[in-house]
Amino acid sequence: MPNSKWTTSNIPDQCDRTVIITGANSGIGFEAAKALAEKNAEVILAVRNQTKGDAAAANIQADFPKAKLEVRLLNLADLASVKSFAKQFTADYKQLYLLINNAGIMIPPYGKTVDGFESQFGTNHLGHFALTAQLFDLLKSTPESRIVNVSSSAHKMGKLNFDDLNWENSRYSAWKAYGDSKIANLYFTYELSRQIQVAGHDVMAVAAHPGLTASNLAKGAGMKFINTIFAQNGSMGALPTLMAATEPTAKSGDYFGPSGISEWRGYPKLVTSNKLSHDMDIAARLWKLSQELTGVKFEV
Repeated sequence: MPNSKWTTSNIPDQCDRTVIITGANSGIGFEAAKALAEKNAEVILAVRNQTKGDAAAANIQADFPKAKLEVRLLNLADLASVKSFAKQFTADYKQLYLLINNAGIMIPPYGKTVDGFESQFGTNHLGHFALTAQLFDLLKSTPESRIVNVSSSAHKMGKLNFDDLNWENSRYSAWKAYGDSKIANLYFTYELSRQIQVAGHDVMAVAAHPGLTASNLAKGAGMKFINTIFAQNGSMGALPTLMAATEPTAKSGDYFGPSGISEWRGYPKLVTSNKLSHDMDIAARLWKLSQELTGVKFEV
């Protein structure tokens, strides 16, 4: 793994590679889309809002007129939308090199998704689980493909309560629920990586976290002060995701984050998630339950 300051200049040419980035209209998703488009990837911006997605694409196109971009609607809080997106994409494309599961919501008031799940767990984990499952045939038929799940340092607050995942019988803590969704991202990554290696597929499952990054997500979470004083900008925050997505020396199951103190900011490097996130029994249980909750069978 490179020890120097890893930047977008380290990204190899992405010509002829098709990429999906969820939540690509703002924040680190937008910065990742911009960097990969500059490197000649065909980038699909999977967004909830067509107008915002079109504006993001136009912004990228203004800097890189030859960029190959497409905006497609995807609402991860609605499993019907996830199914529709995956069905249409697999009808239109014959390969998928990179899926970046980036979109998410952060510490909103208590709410539920269209399908009745606690909003953060349903959007951040279950939506991406269902999306990945329904795109996996394309991924495994594409040589050297990758799946990148964007987690957070907040995974350290996570501890799934399988008896009350929807917080119907507990006093709601938005931060705790956010941490639960982010450790779920890691359980998903590590179990997916394990199953891929057992099956022998040429697919890599990796994870990343952006540290403290100034973004619309953080602003919406009431973190304006932290954004202003401590956070790094979006282009720096996107580097761990881009490293996970493109670094040739990366291995399935790797986790990338900022190199600075407490992994708050800095250039990206290989990092380590907490001990609980590596519990294989919890990961396997979550995988099985995620299939049941989403109604999507995920056979690697």
